[in-house]
Amino acid sequence: MNRRLTRLALLGLCLLILPCTCPAPLIYRAGEGWSYEPIGGAKWIRTRAKDQLEVAQAAFDKRDYRVALKAARHVIKRWPYSDFAPQAQYLVGRCYEARRMDEKAFKEYQKLVEKYPKIDNYQEVLHRQFAIANRFLAGQWFKLWGYIPIFPSMDKTADMYAKLIKNGPYSDVAAQAQMNIGAAREKQKEWSKAVQAYEKAADRYHDQKNVASDALYKAATTYQKEATTADYDQSVAGKAIATYSDFSILHPDDPRVSEAQSRINALKTEQARGSYAIARFYEKGKHWDGALIYYNEVLIKDPNSKFAQEAKNRIAILKKRTAQ
Repeated sequence: MNRRLTRLALLGLCLLILPCTCPAPLIYRAGEGWSYEPIGGAKWIRTRAKDQLEVAQAAFDKRDYRVALKAARHVIKRWPYSDFAPQAQYLVGRCYEARRMDEKAFKEYQKLVEKYPKIDNYQEVLHRQFAIANRFLAGQWFKLWGYIPIFPSMDKTADMYAKLIKNGPYSDVAAQAQMNIGAAREKQKEWSKAVQAYEKAADRYHDQKNVASDALYKAATTYQKEATTADYDQSVAGKAIATYSDFSILHPDDPRVSEAQSRINALKTEQARGSYAIARFYEKGKHWDGALIYYNEVLIKDPNSKFAQEAKNRIAILKKRTAQ
């Protein structure tokens, strides 16, 4: 009992000795995170939006991106409808970009163009988003929580380009952004999605001759890549041939027309190979009629290929067999 009273007395004495207020140098603000601030308040906080933005800009100019980020976010949070909020939002994106936190920077720029579509530097922001997406297309890794590199992602990269196009369908970078969606899908070997992206570019930007021709040519080459992986579905090779033909007709002055014709010839050989493989499949299964049909297709698709001579030999053998 005496010990308990002694402890209570000591505790009471400690409470009397301690000051009534306790400094808290670590402060957390929503959207700004934890920060150390001296007793008496943060030196970067101002009572007017204009002054607060000036603090953010000055810190950014000095490359003090942490203070610039906090000060700019404070403008947005406290004065979201002021004339200074758009520039503050822009600085948030610039701070993240300067700190190589590209995904966060892109998202902040996206907020900027969605909330303040009448900003004077709208086109500059689109160019910055385009540059960020290009870095991810080149293989830059996305980061967990903005700090830990985890993996590259062509899905996320394509989504960035799609948002950029939506922001400005006919901006200076929109056409190339649409083309880059196709490139991202090619890296995934998502051939159908890549073709769709290229065909969309050719259609939407048909008035831009270089874009339209390049998009159609890339659509054809993508079909061709897919055709080389399709053993029995040779319809893809047919689509590639048709697209190369469209390219040659629509853009006869393009220097790649001769290359397109060479690729058409190669694809016809590929079609013959596919038909020959199907014919052999039927022949091994003793489906003679089916085998004859596909051996004849080899002769039709590419009579000058090495598969044509083999097909002729097999046709002669099967005719003798079926005549018995």
